[in-house]
Amino acid sequence: MALSARELWRILEPVHGMIYFVPEAQERFAALGLDRMAGYFASRAAALGPVSGEVVVATFYNFNPVIVHAAVPAAWSVTTPAALVEARYEAVGAALRRGLGELADDVSELAGLVRGAAERACEVPQGRPLFAAHAALAWPEDPLLVLWHGQTLLREFRGDGHVAALLLEGLSGIEALVVHAASGEVSAEALRRSRGWSEAEWADAVEGLRSRGVLDAEGGLSEAGLAVRARVEGLTDSAAEVAYAGLGEGERERFVELARPLSRAVVASGMLPFAKR
Repeated sequence: MALSARELWRILEPVHGMIYFVPEAQERFAALGLDRMAGYFASRAAALGPVSGEVVVATFYNFNPVIVHAAVPAAWSVTTPAALVEARYEAVGAALRRGLGELADDVSELAGLVRGAAERACEVPQGRPLFAAHAALAWPEDPLLVLWHGQTLLREFRGDGHVAALLLEGLSGIEALVVHAASGEVSAEALRRSRGWSEAEWADAVEGLRSRGVLDAEGGLSEAGLAVRARVEGLTDSAAEVAYAGLGEGERERFVELARPLSRAVVASGMLPFAKR
């Protein structure tokens, strides 16, 4: 059975995700006048241009609007989207070379597979604003940056589809986080703090989902809640599959074979603070 879009995305996600935690990014964003939180929001939104906080709230979906508005549009008064895009690529190259060591010198084959999938996604950008903005950026020349940019496109492509699935299920940003926490995959405290929600706001969301029958009395997923989560994840997976549709079973297996050592190296290097080593 061919590997799914979820498996292909997840196996390489550490290579993308490290950019949100590595010091190379914080240093470059600080040099542009941004603190850690502003650097995160502005650098990820930079492909959209100097957008309002409302646009970031809408496209990032599960962050507390208060912390978004504290960062954007104020960031555009001290730097530009173009400068942030450049700084992000510089940080990616430096961080991955540090974390991957010699593995960073031999990524051309995987970069080609990832780019092929990302370019297929670029054929269907409709309804995916954050993805479409990143897809409009020029492809880097360095194979290592091609790999990262391609995975970034695939990640935002999947993310935009996930937002659509959440909307169809009537889950707000904070409710989506509560459901995720109730699945047991990530702690509620980690999700609440990282997205800027207060304990009171989280408790209100829990109570609202309990009243709708999504959570049980103990705060876990009810039978109905399990069905909701299954529908959301199923729709997300289905919407993402088009990007990988051109990869045959052998290519998917090769994708995983090449990607696994890179992701393991990123995790082993400590670049992802919440990942198991």
